[in-house]
Amino acid sequence: MRTRQQRTLARSVQCSGVGIFTNSDVKIRFFPAPENHGIQFVRTDLSGSKPIPALIENAVFRQRRTAIEFEDASVEMIEHVMAALAGLQIDNCRVEINAPEAPCFDGSSLELSEEFLEAGIVEQPFPRKVISIQQPVTVENEAGSFIQARPLNRSVMAIGYYLNYGADSPVEPQCLTLEINPEVWMNQLAFSRTFVLEEEVAAMRELGYGQRLSAADLLVLGPDGPVDNELRTLDECVRHKMLDCLGDFALLGCDLHGYFSANQSGHALNRELIRQIRLTHQSTESETAWKVA
Repeated sequence: MRTRQQRTLARSVQCSGVGIFTNSDVKIRFFPAPENHGIQFVRTDLSGSKPIPALIENAVFRQRRTAIEFEDASVEMIEHVMAALAGLQIDNCRVEINAPEAPCFDGSSLELSEEFLEAGIVEQPFPRKVISIQQPVTVENEAGSFIQARPLNRSVMAIGYYLNYGADSPVEPQCLTLEINPEVWMNQLAFSRTFVLEEEVAAMRELGYGQRLSAADLLVLGPDGPVDNELRTLDECVRHKMLDCLGDFALLGCDLHGYFSANQSGHALNRELIRQIRLTHQSTESETAWKVA
């Protein structure tokens, strides 16, 4: 099985933005970290809070997003951050954030990914752990959505996603399959934005979400297409669903090889698949306790 060396940033990166769900002003900083550190978030606005390893064991349920929690500290909407790190194969990083939610940016992972590339990425003298799917694992829900992992005869991750909200939806049926690597990430997925239907916006605002954002800041889809915006590709929605998959899969804490087939899967099913893979598969390297620093 092909493995690679662990990687981290060559220097620190700082970004800022607004949270979708908490409407917070957010500053987020990314620091190089030693081998076997993994990805850990630190809430700098909570005095004395401990790092939160970005692992499936620390994932907690939130509607329409992925969140992690450890003791009294939590961070929400981490999937776009995790996708950027995983897409560029940045394995070890300390993420300091001064709010309960990662920034929205433009709804994609492009700005973060470009910042990471500008900072530089360096190899470390330890191999990256990897799980290779050896037997099919499937999770589904009552609505008929599902996601399946199955073996692949190459040491890569491939994701296939089928999206179909029905004939009355402004989102046309879309499907796409890609082998994931840093080049594919930057060229095919990083730019794809989170999307919401125009008919859902009023209900979300009543819940207090998106108070500081407009349709131009995200991808809002109405009966006639994007509102105050334009699609970056005709199949941008399915590409963003794949971006979400990659970010959620990163909670496994190691590389993942196999073919992942999704039909209408969302964050909850993605995380459940990773939980099942954790239970049924072992990594090729001996288990190493994550350093908490």
